[in-house]
Amino acid sequence: MELFDNVVLGFQAALSWDSLLFCALGVTLGTFIGVLPGLGSATGVALLLPLTLGMEPLHALLMLAGIYYGCQYGASTSAVLIRTPGDPASAVVTYDGYPMARQGRAGQALAVGTIASFIAGTLTVAVLMLAAPAFAAVAVRFGAPEMFALMLLGLLAVAGVSSGSPLKGLAMAALGLAIATVGIDSQTGVARFTFGQVQLYGGFGFIEIVIGIFAIGELLRRVGLPTVQPMRARLRDMVISRRELRRTVPPALRHSVLGFLLGILPGGGATLASFLSYETERRISKNPEEFGKGRLEGVAAPEASTNAAVNGSFVPTLTLGVPGSGTTAILLGAFIVFGIVPGPMLMREQPELVWGLMASFWIGNLLLLALNLPLAPAFASVLRIPYRYLYPAIILLTLIGAFSIEYRLWGMWVALAFGLIGWLMMRYGYPVAPVVLGLVLGPLMEPELARSLTISYGDPLVFVQRPISAALLALGVLLLVGPTLWRRLRRRRRASTSAPSASA
Repeated sequence: MELFDNVVLGFQAALSWDSLLFCALGVTLGTFIGVLPGLGSATGVALLLPLTLGMEPLHALLMLAGIYYGCQYGASTSAVLIRTPGDPASAVVTYDGYPMARQGRAGQALAVGTIASFIAGTLTVAVLMLAAPAFAAVAVRFGAPEMFALMLLGLLAVAGVSSGSPLKGLAMAALGLAIATVGIDSQTGVARFTFGQVQLYGGFGFIEIVIGIFAIGELLRRVGLPTVQPMRARLRDMVISRRELRRTVPPALRHSVLGFLLGILPGGGATLASFLSYETERRISKNPEEFGKGRLEGVAAPEASTNAAVNGSFVPTLTLGVPGSGTTAILLGAFIVFGIVPGPMLMREQPELVWGLMASFWIGNLLLLALNLPLAPAFASVLRIPYRYLYPAIILLTLIGAFSIEYRLWGMWVALAFGLIGWLMMRYGYPVAPVVLGLVLGPLMEPELARSLTISYGDPLVFVQRPISAALLALGVLLLVGPTLWRRLRRRRRASTSAPSASA
C-alpha cells in the first residue's frame, strides 16, 4: 500500500503544469543535443546544468533527466542517417540502422528505434519503482566502512570498463580524487593545494570542470573532422507495418530486462548494455548472417537496452549515492549543488522529489514517442547546419554558463583550462568518466573514510574485517582487472585454436 501511495505522490508531482513544462523542455533539448554527432548525454547535461541553478530542485532534476534520456533517442538519428552516433551507446545502431538508411528505409529504422525505446522505458520505469525501495532498505543498514567500500566499488568499476586500459581509467579516477581535495580540508580547516591562490580556497567548481571537460573538450576534438551529408528521412517513411511491429516487440522486451540489469551495475552503463544486447540478439537469431546488413532486430535490441540501462543507472544513484554511469555522475553532482544528498535516506526524507523524478521518466518517454515519430525528420534537419556556425555558438553558450555560476571570469578560465585537459585526454585515449566520478565521490568518500578509521581506532583492516565492505572491495577489484583478464583469455584461446589449423 505504501508503494501505491508513493507512486500516486510521484505522478501528482510530475503531472503538475510546471513539471510537465520542464520535462518537455528537457526531452526536446536532449533530442536536439543527441542528434549532434559526438556531443552525447554527458555533454548535454553538463552544457545546460548552469541554466537550472535558479530553478526548484524538482524542476531542475526533471529537466536534466529529460535531457539524459532525450539524448539517447536523438543519438540514434545521426547514427542511422550519417553513420555517426550522437552518443557512444548508439554506436551499435549504425551496424544495421545505416544499412537500412542506404536501402531507403531510414524512416523505418528511426521508427523502430523510437518504439523499442518507448517499450523499454515503460517497462523499466515500473521495475525501477519496485527495485529502488528494496535497494534503499538494504543500503540504510550500511555503516561508514560499507559506504566507503561502495563508493570505491563505483570508482573502480568505471575505471575498469571505461577504456581499453584499466591503468588509464584508474589514473583518471585518481586525478578526479586529487582535484576534489583542492581547497579547505573539512576535517582540519587546512588549505590544501591552493598555492596561495585565494580563488582555490573554495576548490574547483564542479559545473565549470564538467562544462570544460565534456562540452569544450568534445568540441575541440571534433574541430577539423570531416562531416557527412545526411540521408533524408521523410514523415511518410516513419509508418511501419504490423509485421514489423511484431518483430520489434520481442527483442525490445528481452533487452529491456538485460539493459536494466546492466544499468544497475556501477560502471555498466548504456554503452556496455547496447553492445552486449546486439551480440546476444545476433546469437539467438535464426538468421545471424543478416545482422549488419539492415536487420530490423539489430536496431530494436540495442535501442531498447540503451534506454533500459538509463533507467537502471538511477537505482544506485538515487538509493546508494553511487552513479551508475558517467552522465548520472554529473546528475549526482547536480543533486549536491542543490543541497540534496542521494542515498538510503533520500526516499524517506524527500519522497515527492524521488518519486516525482521516477514518474517523470515514463511521462518523458511518452513525450519522446510523440515527438520522435512525427518530428524525427525535423530533428534530423539540424544535421544540415554547417558546423562552422553551430560549434562557435555552443562554445559561446558554455562560456556564458561557466561565467553565470558565480559571475566571475574565474569560472570561464577554469572551463577553458579543463576543456584543454579534456581534449588532451580524448586525443590520447584517456577516459573522461572516471575523472568526473572521482570529482563527485571524493568529497563524499573522505568523511566516510575518516569515520571508518575513527571507529576502528586507525586500523585500516576494518574494511576487510566487515563482510559487506570486504565483498564490495573484492567485487571492485574484480571489475577493475576482470575485463583485462577476459581479453587475455580470449586471445590465448584464439591462438590455441589457430595453431593446429596452421600446422595442418
